[in-house]
Amino acid sequence: MKETQKHKILVMRLSSLGDIILLSPVFKNIKAKWPDAYITLLVKPQFAQALSGHPDIDNIMVFKGFTGTVCAIRAARFTHLLDLHSTLRTRLLALFSGVANKARYNKHSLQRRLHVKFKLPSPALEKHTLEKYLEALKIWDIPVKYTTPKLNDWVFRPADIDRKEVENICIFQTSFIGDSVLTTPLVQKTAALFPKAKITVVTRPQTAEIFQHLKEVSEIIIDDKRGLGKITGVLNTAKAIRQSRADVILVPHRSFRSALIAKLSGVKVRIGFTNSEGRFFYTKTVPFSWMIHDAERNLYLLRGIVNENFKSADLNMQNAGPNAEDNAAKMLADAGLESQVLAGIHPGSVWPTKCWPYENYAKLITRLEKELGVISVIVGGDKDIDLGEQVSRISDAHPVNLAGKTTLSELMALMKRFKLFVTNDSGPMHIAAAFGVPVLAIFGPTTKELGFFPYGEGNRVIEVKGLPCRPCALHGGKKCPEGHFKCMRDITVDEVFSTAKEMLNK
Repeated sequence: MKETQKHKILVMRLSSLGDIILLSPVFKNIKAKWPDAYITLLVKPQFAQALSGHPDIDNIMVFKGFTGTVCAIRAARFTHLLDLHSTLRTRLLALFSGVANKARYNKHSLQRRLHVKFKLPSPALEKHTLEKYLEALKIWDIPVKYTTPKLNDWVFRPADIDRKEVENICIFQTSFIGDSVLTTPLVQKTAALFPKAKITVVTRPQTAEIFQHLKEVSEIIIDDKRGLGKITGVLNTAKAIRQSRADVILVPHRSFRSALIAKLSGVKVRIGFTNSEGRFFYTKTVPFSWMIHDAERNLYLLRGIVNENFKSADLNMQNAGPNAEDNAAKMLADAGLESQVLAGIHPGSVWPTKCWPYENYAKLITRLEKELGVISVIVGGDKDIDLGEQVSRISDAHPVNLAGKTTLSELMALMKRFKLFVTNDSGPMHIAAAFGVPVLAIFGPTTKELGFFPYGEGNRVIEVKGLPCRPCALHGGKKCPEGHFKCMRDITVDEVFSTAKEMLNK
């Protein structure tokens, strides 16, 4: 690099790997403005290897104590310094850096403390951290063209493994239905990269059907976490994995229990996420970012064993099986719906706060039928039977209630017959998206930034903007912690119907 470099930029972020992953659009915007820019990223030593492959980062500087780092910064003669950590330490580094042209992101520390201690709201807290990073570029008149991180931005060294020697790969996913659906692209991509390898999936009894119909899956190991199985199943599942003779285990599930089972299984190459609770049980961890959809994020695990660039995940699932197809067709025929335009409706959720009020679903169903001629089919599991009957009973229309009346495979077969699927943030939402059905999702306690929004073009999310209490939890909860439930109650039937009409017209 020439000493006359006009834009020699130091970016500082001495934080967790997840926070650093969000920086990718910052680098891209700098390069778009100044193609000649030479960007150095200052990080903690443990993250240097994982971050070294980004196409827009020219150099990684490792923090080695305050004095040593100041000397290294001064010796490098940077023209610009961007502080994206904004702590006392990074402010002092900037002060003694000798760099004249500085910019710093505003983390609104005071507002955050007041919000935590006194629950005082602030418009500043409604902005995502990434938005604040990008705002820091304004002082250098850098326009924001890139706003989200991409799957292939971060490339890191895979585990030292010979693909030809991999004969069996285990994929461990024992979470909910939606999480399992979003793991299917990982299964399919793994099979494509290792066509001769046997693929074993570890999953729960409730989600086994999702993987049974994937042609890429050779074996399914059931991990039953109900009752004592949550404890005794640790050793039993680890033993089953060991007996499958897996060479590699990929664990998208981030629980301590999952990591412990992987460790006890004795599999030599164990790969999980950097923020997994049992990450120290893995032989390799890969970066995790909330700003990437869960289906794409799971593909990151493959970066632990291969140096590949991935395209956006293709969520088209395999067929649901001939019996399920026939049963689904019979259900619709018995209800006289073979030639009708159908909308799937899922008013339930495992988490009560994720549910839009059932009376609103009833009003929506009525308007879909009377104003658009669209017949609604209510779906759900056994726990949704009463809810489905309640919605059906109070609606002034003729919906068909199939909640609790389908297997998971039959639900998958039904999905392909819907022109629209209206749902809460739930497992069936991901199944609909996987089959390419336009999804209208209603989000309350959760937000899109958590990475579980319906994947694919044309899908929509309706949510209340500007509520400082959102998200209140990763999955929602049994009741609103604030007591007002405004995140769902403030979403009107008119808004949902209008969006549904627009999607159906397309």
